[in-house]
Amino acid sequence: MKQERLLIIGWRERIALPELGISQVKAKIDTGARSSALHAFDVEIFPRDGQEMVRFQVHPYQRDSKTTVVAEAKLLDRREVRNSGGVAQLRPAIATVVELGGIQWQIELTLTNRDVMGFRMLLGRQALRRRFLVDPGNSFVQSRRYHQKGHENQQQQL
Repeated sequence: MKQERLLIIGWRERIALPELGISQVKAKIDTGARSSALHAFDVEIFPRDGQEMVRFQVHPYQRDSKTTVVAEAKLLDRREVRNSGGVAQLRPAIATVVELGGIQWQIELTLTNRDVMGFRMLLGRQALRRRFLVDPGNSFVQSRRYHQKGHENQQQQL
């Protein structure tokens, strides 16, 4: 079996969601969460060319309610997810590309209002699997390295 070299990331990182027009969002790396979640509000599900789509707004920066990104994506599913309080919520789920440390890959994430949470995004273990090792004592490990070195984007397939 070929030994893969995994990147080390901190417990929080700055990531991009280029297909959604989000150049940077601070994400908590949450190995306790199975799925990933993005802060979204004014979520609207609508049909387009026979497919269900979802349009939503995002405040990508914590404590900044003025900067708003409007995004659209194909609706994958509606999923029941337990929030941090243990309460089940039915959330829209989408697939999109995430970028961290110069690597891009496809993830699935749910949309929910995270206004009162400390992070606009959670990156769960499904998105991390076979790509990263988490150093819980450090922050912005790949965010810092990538921006300091000025690396070119690498494409990593699922």
